[in-house]
Amino acid sequence: MQYRRLGKSPITVSDICMGTMTFGNQADEKTSLRVLDMSLDAGINFFDTAENYPVPPDAKYAGRTEEFFGKWLKGKDRDSIILATKVCGPSHGWIKGAMRAGMTALDRHNITRALDASLKRLGTDYVDLYQTHWPDHGTPYDETMEVLDDLIREGKIRIVGCSNETTWGLMKSIAASERGGYARYQTIQNNFSLNNRRFEDELAAACRHEGVSLIPYSPLGGGVLSGKYNNGARPEGARFTNYLGMGGRQAAMAKRFVNDRSLDATTRYMSIAAEAGISPVTMAVAWSKQHDFVASTIVGVTTVEQVPDILAAADMTLSDDVMKAIDKVSKEILYPMG
Repeated sequence: MQYRRLGKSPITVSDICMGTMTFGNQADEKTSLRVLDMSLDAGINFFDTAENYPVPPDAKYAGRTEEFFGKWLKGKDRDSIILATKVCGPSHGWIKGAMRAGMTALDRHNITRALDASLKRLGTDYVDLYQTHWPDHGTPYDETMEVLDDLIREGKIRIVGCSNETTWGLMKSIAASERGGYARYQTIQNNFSLNNRRFEDELAAACRHEGVSLIPYSPLGGGVLSGKYNNGARPEGARFTNYLGMGGRQAAMAKRFVNDRSLDATTRYMSIAAEAGISPVTMAVAWSKQHDFVASTIVGVTTVEQVPDILAAADMTLSDDVMKAIDKVSKEILYPMG
């Protein structure tokens, strides 16, 4: 396992981060705790959760993921664990937060209440990385950054980051931090995978110049890059199998990830992986790690059997030939997720 710095902060993390968004829904408590143990034993010290987890968001079980993690954290050396969690963005847009009666936003009231509730569920008095889960472009960044800075000064947070943010929003936040003398975002957590390389268009340049680290989520394209949805397959219990039956936002999201172009690209990536003698899962994670603007790649599982192929990417560097073959597919099937 390799370790890298988060942005310009003093925090160093494993270059693979175990995400937890399935814990408490697709993965039960026993499975979740076992996955966390396997991750720690493999050298992973970085774990990501959110107040809104598990997914899909539902007020009936929101916060359960943090509760599971809090149970696991008891008895562990807290200083050795780098813990990240998130506060919901506004609930009047694409995503509706499951917390605070669906009235979430990134103002002082919501952020302070969200953090206190997360700390209680997690059983700790601080989080290492606190992130805005999705942007609130209706709340001034000055207000958001000021309250986050206050919470750092109170010792409840070490550093802050954003998620699902735009280039415009990232730069606005940095300007607000510089203007007010507030702590700045050190990380950005956005979707980035072989099937979704849009981060490279603009955000990568902003991150390089501003010293912000990407901690990408969904490096397996929501599981699509494993090949499990190929040839019309809809595995029972799989995330997008479930989403397609839900309708609404979940079905729209599933169709973005699982479509003819993404499946065609996946088939070709699987051939590249087979020729290289590695699992397509291992190749997808290794590819994600192999970018200078990436600090740690967030992975996620629903079963313990899925963990080994992910961990196989820990010390792997893909050859130039493999990287060129991947780039060729990306150019020929441009933006398969739209």
